[in-house]
Amino acid sequence: QVHLVESGGGLVQAGGSLRLSCAASGSVFSIKAMGWYRQAPGKQRELVAAITSGGSTNYADAVRGRFTISRDNTKNTLYLQMNSLKPEDTAVYYCNAGPALPTNYWGQGTQVTVSS
Repeated sequence: QVHLVESGGGLVQAGGSLRLSCAASGSVFSIKAMGWYRQAPGKQRELVAAITSGGSTNYADAVRGRFTISRDNTKNTLYLQMNSLKPEDTAVYYCNAGPALPTNYWGQGTQVTVSS
């Protein structure tokens, strides 16, 4: 079992920045890939960004160039730096981790709201 706890969400104006964090505990030895997903009201959950244990990254087209995913393997923590936020980035952001994405290990989510 992998336990994930997100933090760092909030309300921000368009053009602003937020940094999300996700702390992993439990069977962290099984984690190879980590990623951020988001779900807006009435929409399906979508992958925002992912990172492998080796540091390779992948971004959704909608956030490439604005968001940066990173991880600290010594702290078992995942980050998402979000810059130039837009109202369409408003969603609940979830952390996911495991041998490959997506897994059944999800955090509780953190709300990000971007006002125009």
